[in-house]
Amino acid sequence: MMFKPADKIQDLQFFGEFGGVNPSISDSSTYTFLSAKSMFDTFEGNTDGCYLYSRHSSPSNLYLSAALAQMENTEAANVTASGMGAITAVLMQLCKKGDHIITSRTIYGGTYAFLKNFLPEFGVDVDFVDITDLNKIQALIKPNTKVIYLETVSNPLLEVADIPAISKIGKTNNIKVVVDNTFSPLSVTPANLGADVVILSLTKYINGSSDTVGGVICGSSDFINDLKNVNNGACMLFGSTMDSMRSASILKNMRTLHLRMKQHSANALYLAKAFNKIGIKTVYPGLESHPSHEIFKSMYNSEYGFGGMLTIDVGSLEKANAVMELMQERNIGYLAVSLGFYKTLFSAPGTSTSSEIPADEQQEMGLSDGLIRFSIGLDNDIERTFELMKSCLKDLNVI
Repeated sequence: MMFKPADKIQDLQFFGEFGGVNPSISDSSTYTFLSAKSMFDTFEGNTDGCYLYSRHSSPSNLYLSAALAQMENTEAANVTASGMGAITAVLMQLCKKGDHIITSRTIYGGTYAFLKNFLPEFGVDVDFVDITDLNKIQALIKPNTKVIYLETVSNPLLEVADIPAISKIGKTNNIKVVVDNTFSPLSVTPANLGADVVILSLTKYINGSSDTVGGVICGSSDFINDLKNVNNGACMLFGSTMDSMRSASILKNMRTLHLRMKQHSANALYLAKAFNKIGIKTVYPGLESHPSHEIFKSMYNSEYGFGGMLTIDVGSLEKANAVMELMQERNIGYLAVSLGFYKTLFSAPGTSTSSEIPADEQQEMGLSDGLIRFSIGLDNDIERTFELMKSCLKDLNVI
């Protein structure tokens, strides 16, 4: 039976304290107990329905966590104050001094910096690899390899990971496969494809209004409980706790996620085909020219398409900057980082979201100076948007 993530969200019913259709917001940092024994039992993790302290959990955070677990089809989830708060907690929970991680060569700049610059200082060895080459992944496995870390669709080159094949490698070698699914919520469900842990930045598509920073970790109940353990849980001890007001806001925005993802994807596919037609070098998983187009098709929930992210290459950083500045001037979108907003966002990743990656490594992986990364918006008339974009490219002699 086909998994339908939007149905999972739709079927959730949370009642507010006074019968409201939205769950009540728990605006408290600490909670009372009817007896001293209840407090002791809660500290020991033996009490359901009692709350200890909001750094551990709160009713509002648990509502959002439950919804996200349903969406990603995992047993449990835990929200964090940022996407990086989720990523760092997971990797620190799974790895210790002397362990080894295999990760994609093209990942979000903050994740790259954590893996390249931070974790090795704590004795964790990290190898970066072309995540689309299964033989190279296999060749890097060591007895101390604990994690294969990847993004469903990589940032910013939009390489697509074969999650079922990589998960099989992980299971065979007793290695945890951790997938950042930020670019493809609803479109791809990594847990159904064998991933052990799924991470998302809620800042992006899930929330969708560029007014909130947040993250989530989705996985087994045992793993989520380990993360929240008061003695040695990375989420509990690092303190990357989401605020209850933000949890409530994101939960409300999640209810339109299925509508938004369909529109983001439809608009991106239209633009990718249109850019291709006028001779602009375009990368988008929905194009048959994308090297992993068929792999994406084999993994995705088709009604949500191939996502809202695409790249074009205009040849040089100077041209890229001029194109983006003109597009912003003509009200097509914003020259800004991040993604998932209702208007189109564009940036030159080599000097922004991937600037943590050294220039020589950018060149080696194919991150060119002229690359522009687009987060395509919810434009109602995408043909009009393309004509405006094309006029910018013509006026700057790109085409």
